[in-house]
Amino acid sequence: LRVNQDEPMEDYPLKVEGGKEDDSSSGTRRFGMGQTTKDQMRTNVINEIISTERDYIKHLKDICEGYIKQCRKRADMFTEDQLKTIFGNIEDIYRCQKKFVKALEKKFNKDHPHLSEVGSCFLEYQTEFQIYSEYCNNHPNACMELSRLTKVNKYVYFFEACRLLQKMIDISLDGFLLTPVQKICKYPLQLAELLKYTNPQHRDFKDVEAALNAMKNVARLINERKRRLENIDKIAQWQSSIEDWEGEDVLVRSSELIYSGELTKISHPQAKSQQRMFFLFDHQL
Repeated sequence: LRVNQDEPMEDYPLKVEGGKEDDSSSGTRRFGMGQTTKDQMRTNVINEIISTERDYIKHLKDICEGYIKQCRKRADMFTEDQLKTIFGNIEDIYRCQKKFVKALEKKFNKDHPHLSEVGSCFLEYQTEFQIYSEYCNNHPNACMELSRLTKVNKYVYFFEACRLLQKMIDISLDGFLLTPVQKICKYPLQLAELLKYTNPQHRDFKDVEAALNAMKNVARLINERKRRLENIDKIAQWQSSIEDWEGEDVLVRSSELIYSGELTKISHPQAKSQQRMFFLFDHQL
């Protein structure tokens, strides 16, 4: 985060004459010029959240209009499946973020930014943010497909032409496509920063606190889904490496390998022992 490099010069709320706290009902505290207050810090964070959100919307718009639209015009170069692999569900993310930024701006208090109550916006959109899960899980495939295409000059020139036409900064397409992954990880950091400078008496305090937990849960859920998909992929690869596999696929009943190792199998009545490799999955051995 670029904001709040300086800690406030004094604790908040400030003590005024007579040792009583200044807790004016308006929530606005007046101090001499040059003093940094908790309100000023909160203003900085709110401004940062709003401005990064506007930048991000422009970024998504540039990808959807600068790249995807142009790619769709070139059916000779891209199939719809390829575009789905490269861009995932970024158009869904763009639609969701447009609504989210409008909700944020409605809650933004231009005259007194520190009084803005933005926590409820994050709470309202927490389930919609789960669409990032699909995008994050697809991202490694997008990188592989792009890496394959950019070995061919005509694709390199095409992507560069898209970037120049859209007047985007000089970063390769895979760099632009990493932004949504970074964005969903950044929300908990911004909200933690906002909570730090929100007075417990502030009307937004409870919502910001709940929003921070909600966005941590979204990030956790995305990581959990990603981990499960990786596990499923490992099991499928493991099974395909075994010759003459018999019976149903492991993935019909299980999605995680818990443990593997050698065991001694003892057959009665001769009590013959043999070393065997055993694999314990979440629903079968």
